Amino acid sequence: MTAAPTINGVAMAVFIAFFALVTVMGFIAARWKRGDLNQLHEWGLGGRQFGTVISWFLVGGDFYTAYTVIAVPALVYSVGAYGFFAMPYTIIVYPFVFAVMPRLWEVCHRKQHITAADYVQGEFGGKWLPAAIAITGIVATLPYIALQLVGMQVVIKSLGVSGELPLIVAFGVLAVYTYSSGLRAPAMIAFVKDIMIYIVVIVAVVVIPGKLGGYSAVFHASETFFAAKGGTTGLTLHPSQFTAYATLALGSALAAFMYPHTMTGVLASGSANTVRKNAIALPAYTLLLGLIALLGYMAIAAGVHVSSASDVVPALFLKLFPSWFVGFAAAAIAISALVPAAIMSIGAANLFTRNLYRPLIRPGVTPEQEAKSAKLFSLFVKFGALLFIIVLPTQYAIDLQLLGGVWILQIFPAVVFTLYTKRLTASGLFAGWLVGIVSGTGLAIVMGLKPVYTVQFGNGSFPVYIGVIALALNTIVSVLASAVTQRQPVPGGASAR
Repeated sequence: MTAAPTINGVAMAVFIAFFALVTVMGFIAARWKRGDLNQLHEWGLGGRQFGTVISWFLVGGDFYTAYTVIAVPALVYSVGAYGFFAMPYTIIVYPFVFAVMPRLWEVCHRKQHITAADYVQGEFGGKWLPAAIAITGIVATLPYIALQLVGMQVVIKSLGVSGELPLIVAFGVLAVYTYSSGLRAPAMIAFVKDIMIYIVVIVAVVVIPGKLGGYSAVFHASETFFAAKGGTTGLTLHPSQFTAYATLALGSALAAFMYPHTMTGVLASGSANTVRKNAIALPAYTLLLGLIALLGYMAIAAGVHVSSASDVVPALFLKLFPSWFVGFAAAAIAISALVPAAIMSIGAANLFTRNLYRPLIRPGVTPEQEAKSAKLFSLFVKFGALLFIIVLPTQYAIDLQLLGGVWILQIFPAVVFTLYTKRLTASGLFAGWLVGIVSGTGLAIVMGLKPVYTVQFGNGSFPVYIGVIALALNTIVSVLASAVTQRQPVPGGASAR
């Protein structure tokens, strides 16, 4: 019979104290930068008034999540250098944000768009292409929220508390203050979350190597570990991993700001210049991410052995730090789940209300009813993700999140290409979206929900991220199908400028 886990009293007390702090902040946020929260642009976009500093914390808070802190070191611990693909991905993404997102912000601000699907509807009119964009965003977001729950579940378990009740309580609190305060709640809490994570990571990368004999000892232990393990693991990439690594980085970068939560963070900014400034400043998080990834190597050097790689970071901290710091680190990671989960649910709720409920179900909805619908749907999304984790194995959430990346890439032509060209049509983009969704899903199923597919070219075999393959097919079909249809520009649309 397995013994019940022992609760770490000191760590749990510190954890609860910081969790209580952000809960209070979540409710106070309703009175911060006051606005009428019965209006969707106030509840769902914070009144479009966040300046450079707030936006930096907000976008960083929803882009670098609890699952990032858990999963990136876990992948590095398991496979070595291949797990660092998140580094070039977050380097590629910010020039893209600098070049594209201010232009999108300007159009959305001028036309009072709240979602990416609003923008598409404003460009083309109609209901079905915007609905496809909205459904894609919602479906891709659900497993992403579930993975934040996985991150929280891992750290709560490391404190000696098992079962789903703490998770249910935590997300119940999150649901209430998000309903009450909207985007202002995660924007305010993101300050605390990011400062805590920076403290945890900086302390870890300074203290842990000192306890293990320095970085040379860390890398030597990791090299020895991977050499014994064999295969394609190691401190450097195996040649067979080059194309997979490169396309995963590229595809992930293109997908990153198509997600509803990151799009919401951008559209909540106070100006296009704020978006540009943040594209310049946000790479500071990339440095943080690189340091977080090194925790995987440190766990190897520390002799951490776990049944699930996701437990690596909590196990490392339990082994090398006093209880009070373990509680602080656990709180930082748990809060790193709350912030993006709140923004994700708000982004999904905005899409549902603006692009599914209003045009397809209740065209005559008032602004107040629109905001209420979004609030209710945000609750549904959170508890749907919670039920997902409780009922189904965690692996399903991970697999579906990989599919989510493939799916969300398929809205890229409709959202980004149309900012620069008049030649694409709604029919062509819908056909391309459909081909991308079907081909990406089909290839992922063929590969057992793994993210790469091996392409045969000449005498060579090249593993390529499925999302990039599907996006290429999507783009080709969108261009060809648009060439045989005629676009009627919507007056005032971006392409009609």
